[in-house]
Amino acid sequence: MKRTLPRALMAPAVVTLLLWMLVPLLMTIYFSSVYYNLMDPGQREFVGLLNFEFFITDPDFGPSVMNTLLLLGSVIVITVVGGIGLALLVNEAFPGRGIVRVLLISPFFVIPTANALLWKHMMMNPVYGVLAQVWIFFGLEPVDWMSELPLLSIIIMIAWQWLPFACLIFITSLQSLDRDQMEAAGMDGANALQKFWFLTLPHLGRSIAVVIMIEMIFLLSVFAEIFTTTGGGPGNASTNVAFLIYKQALLNFDIGVASAGALFAVVLANIAAVFLIRMIGKNLD
Repeated sequence: MKRTLPRALMAPAVVTLLLWMLVPLLMTIYFSSVYYNLMDPGQREFVGLLNFEFFITDPDFGPSVMNTLLLLGSVIVITVVGGIGLALLVNEAFPGRGIVRVLLISPFFVIPTANALLWKHMMMNPVYGVLAQVWIFFGLEPVDWMSELPLLSIIIMIAWQWLPFACLIFITSLQSLDRDQMEAAGMDGANALQKFWFLTLPHLGRSIAVVIMIEMIFLLSVFAEIFTTTGGGPGNASTNVAFLIYKQALLNFDIGVASAGALFAVVLANIAAVFLIRMIGKNLD
């Protein structure tokens, strides 16, 4: 009786959660196995793995996977390295530290679409953007970022938004660093670089693992920045897996192929999750 009542009270929430997860997944699996095009909605012929074959053999598939991995790795490296550097700077006491911390964290609260529009029009516009004016000031030719360096442009704007998150996590971790141990290392003759390498960096190990895990989960589904700025182009230069699925679903009206792509993205995310869980498990030991 003691166990039955708590389980009965939890049952509606558990069932709702299972339905919330399983129904979309089962529908995606179903649509990935049938021919379902919005231009011909009445026909739903079973095609087996043909949708998967069509998605994988799409000319944009290889570049989209490479762009996804490159975007993911670049943003993680920038945010981890930059976040540690900023955290070390603002962790020391100085006048106005509270205001600086608030300003550092604020970009993380900008919605992705607004972030993309800000960088596209205010910063990277080749005519009146801030970067164009800096280039002109030094006598250089302004760069048309969205046309010449589309993927790098996406990486910069996403890294700018996620850098405060990493910085906040690292600042929190640095607050628990043993000051007595740092002072003892200094008395033993350790310089600043040795203190950082042998004391600070190992202490940040768990925080780095958490930042990488959370960012990898969210960055695999980056869409708004690409849709708002480059539209996946020029060509497929800035198309990632999420945007390729969008193109199959809403530009080609092929729900079957898009569902197959969605399942591929799920598999890719699970592979990344297994890798991360093992990595984080080592850091927590």
